[in-house]
Amino acid sequence: MPTAILVDGGYFIKRFRKVAIPSHHYDPAVAAKDLFTWCLKHLDDKDTGRRELYRIFFYDCAPLTKKAHNPVSKQAVDFSQTPEANFRLQLHSELRKRRKLPLRLGRLSDQAHWSINPEVTRNLLAGKATLASLTPADVHYEVRQKGVDMRIGLDIASLAFKRQVDQIVLIAGDSDFVPAAKLARREGIDFILDPMWHPIPEDLHEHIDGLRSTCPQPPGQV
Repeated sequence: MPTAILVDGGYFIKRFRKVAIPSHHYDPAVAAKDLFTWCLKHLDDKDTGRRELYRIFFYDCAPLTKKAHNPVSKQAVDFSQTPEANFRLQLHSELRKRRKLPLRLGRLSDQAHWSINPEVTRNLLAGKATLASLTPADVHYEVRQKGVDMRIGLDIASLAFKRQVDQIVLIAGDSDFVPAAKLARREGIDFILDPMWHPIPEDLHEHIDGLRSTCPQPPGQV
């Protein structure tokens, strides 16, 4: 039976920028090509030979495109014109052209707000900075994705219950997947986690059947 590969898009993009050379960090064509290449490497099984690909599912949200006023500079920021928004839209377009690679898009929460960057907050609490010293770059517009984790969990359950695959590879890095992984394993699915070389907590190993990263290893990580 084939292998299904599920990719947490937000996590992939963060790790891609740790792995890829700086000039490729906002190159959607390279990101799409590398994603497809790294996913296909999971089909090489040294024990059983080449596995069949079911599909590569990519989970993400459309980028933020609204306007908001920076509370420090009081200037309007058009998020639709940012490098991140352009990268995300073009990446989705590139992925739609790939065979057996459907997009699963959630949405952005309506409850967005400006937040002070964590390192700046630490300096404020330590007395090393003041509110009067804040610059426009010290704050960011915080918006959360909705529906992405739910779609990943539902697809894992559906693939397992319908017996469409006998192996699932999940490219992600947090523990939100654990309940779905437990369900899949109870149904006899071989569940592999690919954290793209990012360390995972020791107790997560008991909830997966294997740990394998196929992207290039970032410097300093073993």
